[in-house]
Amino acid sequence: MKRVWSISATVDKQFAPGNATFMVNYRVDDLVALLHALRAEGCNVLEKTDDSEYGKFGWVIDPEGSKVELWQPPPGQ
Repeated sequence: MKRVWSISATVDKQFAPGNATFMVNYRVDDLVALLHALRAEGCNVLEKTDDSEYGKFGWVIDPEGSKVELWQPPPGQ
């Protein structure tokens, strides 16, 4: 699993509804299964997901209120 930090201005809306000015991005193998498992554990998983040429994305809010991005790259990456 690779980790990527993304730091931005405090007014950047990409981190909403999180309360931090950064977001940790985790590369995952199976986004759908992970989101399902996190929901089953009672985690605050956002309903919105994104599927684009860059891969599949999902988000969860951690216990401190920060938004965490989960990224499944497209096949072959």
